[in-house]
Amino acid sequence: MNHRVTALACALLLAAPFAAQAEDESPYAWEVTAVSDYVFRGASQTDEKPTLQADFNYTTDVGLYAGIWASGVDFGEDKPDVELNPYIGWNTDVNESVNFDAMLVRYVYPDAGYNNYNELVTTTTFAETYTATVAYSNNVWNSDTDGWYFAVGGEWALPQEFSLNAGVGYNTFKEEVAEDYLDWTVGVSRAFGPATVGLSYVGTNSRGEYNFGEAADDRVVLSVSFGTN
Repeated sequence: MNHRVTALACALLLAAPFAAQAEDESPYAWEVTAVSDYVFRGASQTDEKPTLQADFNYTTDVGLYAGIWASGVDFGEDKPDVELNPYIGWNTDVNESVNFDAMLVRYVYPDAGYNNYNELVTTTTFAETYTATVAYSNNVWNSDTDGWYFAVGGEWALPQEFSLNAGVGYNTFKEEVAEDYLDWTVGVSRAFGPATVGLSYVGTNSRGEYNFGEAADDRVVLSVSFGTN
């Protein structure tokens, strides 16, 4: 099996939707983040080392958007060092309390194209608090195998301008490319001037650890972000 699980990040709950820009706001948005470990669906993508990440996107008045996200990765010697995720999508308010987002993302490794694959990610947000994510790839990890990801999560305000977030996800595969497994996260964050600081505790169940070894051990992840996203 392929232990070099590749990834999209976006917050720790995976692919959170971009809100449509108001008419008086710039349609362009960017964010730069330093993380102590790039963790995707419970597994480290940087061999438990820190890295930098960046995102740039453009959103139209009707909710269509496109962008690119980038991160350092470390899958071992002579393996890819960079992950690029170009994406396109559509975000819309279904009603006053429900938002829907659909995004097609391409996982690209410039120096290791044999890892490249596509994924469709949908996220439904309820009352600006709870999220339900469904993701599908017909070629997960470029293995010619179907892969599904289901996740639920939420974010809640805490005193002193802190926020609490938590979520759990289930990874399932059609063939025996990997064991089906659970991943989870719980964390707090707060804005300090132009920076947003987050601290999360993430992990997987025993099947995740079977798939990815120490890369899926429970761990604390620190992030510091700057930008407009």
